[in-house]
Amino acid sequence: MPARIYKPAKTAMQSGQGRTERWLLEFEPEKPKSIEPLMGYTSSGDMRQQVRLSFDTRDEAIAYAVREGLAYQVMEPKERTPKKLSYSDNFKFSKAETWTH
Repeated sequence: MPARIYKPAKTAMQSGQGRTERWLLEFEPEKPKSIEPLMGYTSSGDMRQQVRLSFDTRDEAIAYAVREGLAYQVMEPKERTPKKLSYSDNFKFSKAETWTH
């Protein structure tokens, strides 16, 4: 079963970079999730989907996968490109659309 090694992105619910500094190893699902017909619950018999291992560095995660004989795929993180914005830019005359309340 292949595993994914990646560094998680910042969630939309936080303004900081919390929980984005560590590398994660997750297993790809072996079989798709199924819907239980009576109650409508989504379930899976694949227990490895619940396993998330975290590592301090990418090299530690790769070493673990090699040591355990796991097929793995490394997904490199995309770098953030912050935009410099200021409050006064909202009122510029060269702005594409006019400012209204």
